[in-house]
Amino acid sequence: MKDLHDFYKGKRVLITGHMGFKGTWLCVLLTHLGAKVIGYGLPNDVTPEVYKISGVNEKITSLTADVRDLSTMQYAFNEYKPEIVFHLAAQPIVLTGYKDPVTTYTTNVVGTLNLMECVRTSDFVKSVVNITTDKVYRNTETGNAFKEDDVLDGIDPYSNSKSCSELVTATYIRSFLKDKAIAVSTARAGNVLGGGDFSDNRIIPDCIRAQANDGEIVLRNPDSVRPYQHVLEALYGYLLIAMNQYEDIKYAGSYNIGPDIENCLKTKEVAELFCKVWGGKAHVTVSGNVNAPKESGLLRLDCTKFDNTFGKVKKLSVEETIRMIVDWEKAYESGATMYDVFVKQIEEYLSYV
Repeated sequence: MKDLHDFYKGKRVLITGHMGFKGTWLCVLLTHLGAKVIGYGLPNDVTPEVYKISGVNEKITSLTADVRDLSTMQYAFNEYKPEIVFHLAAQPIVLTGYKDPVTTYTTNVVGTLNLMECVRTSDFVKSVVNITTDKVYRNTETGNAFKEDDVLDGIDPYSNSKSCSELVTATYIRSFLKDKAIAVSTARAGNVLGGGDFSDNRIIPDCIRAQANDGEIVLRNPDSVRPYQHVLEALYGYLLIAMNQYEDIKYAGSYNIGPDIENCLKTKEVAELFCKVWGGKAHVTVSGNVNAPKESGLLRLDCTKFDNTFGKVKKLSVEETIRMIVDWEKAYESGATMYDVFVKQIEEYLSYV
């Protein structure tokens, strides 16, 4: 397999949603690999802003624009002529989807439609990865790990909007992009964790805020099982997909990118492990809110297709992941140069794979 540095050096790569948590990590990773990164998206409404903390804003071309704005997106494509596109822009929170379903659907579905239209009308894009979620599947809580050909039908507005994003992508591939030999894949990752996630209603950020106040970590669904992985595991998978399908369209498809089964843990187990690694005084409690919005109770991914296609790569344990997050957070609190902290953790992970 070609080395990532050799492949991505000098490549023009457009990332939608580049100012978000996962988008920021991808920007740093690609700049570290030598790519020419163009970011397209809106500022994160989370404080503090990990994108600004990272310092990567000084190393890429950044466009502040909405994925729902087709004309502006077309301008970005025509002006910068990306060879590779990673579509991350989304409203990514389940609870926000219940509170604001219209914004959730328009961002996640119309945003994807606009992106695919820009790809369709280009003569320079060669490789596209649409980042969706492990929640796109119809989940009847059987305990079976989802495979890529299982039915897509997310149960809540966020999850269902990402299922719709998958369907839009599949239709554009069949109707337009195969004839143009543009390689397009969708990637369905597990619950990603990493330093710099300050969002509300996510387990690790909630734990960090509780530790700062020696307070309670309140869990809505303590027994929900999720496939937890470090954000770099997912991003590395996206890079492998984009690289391989760029060179041979036969690799285009849909891929689950998730952890091994032992890293499918209950929310309570993850919170308790975080408390152990951090070493503070925060403690776990259960909200007892029986009227909480419906979320999947059990989620597991079968990643055999990805492993057989691209080779099984290093997967960190949840404890290893949490230790990296704690190191990142404590470096941030100490006033470290955070771009260097990002790069150090990236190099550490790449040394495993």
